[in-house]
Amino acid sequence: MSELDPAVAARLKRTAEGLVPAVVQQFDTLEVLMLGWMDEESLARTMATGRATYWSRSRREYWVKGETSGHRQWVREIRLDCDKDTLLVKVDQEGAACHTGDRTCFDADLVWEAEPRG
Repeated sequence: MSELDPAVAARLKRTAEGLVPAVVQQFDTLEVLMLGWMDEESLARTMATGRATYWSRSRREYWVKGETSGHRQWVREIRLDCDKDTLLVKVDQEGAACHTGDRTCFDADLVWEAEPRG
């Protein structure tokens, strides 16, 4: 079990379940890859190992991205948004980020797109 620095923990605004959404972005291209959930423990593990670790809301357990698939996320930096209720996790993604095998979790379902201007 890892412990999160109390100064960092004090800054986080969590859901009622103690979670913070983590938007995951490729560090060099800025491509948005996925959304995960972290609590203090998963954030501490991530910071200690440099490997993205999340809390699975459905399985109720921690998981290290790529542990079984080989599609690892090497964390480059973690930022907290201005409201302190969302993390931005910048990673170097190996392979697909989405469990479907797509590069990102946002490839498959375009909901709306603006008409080009001009």
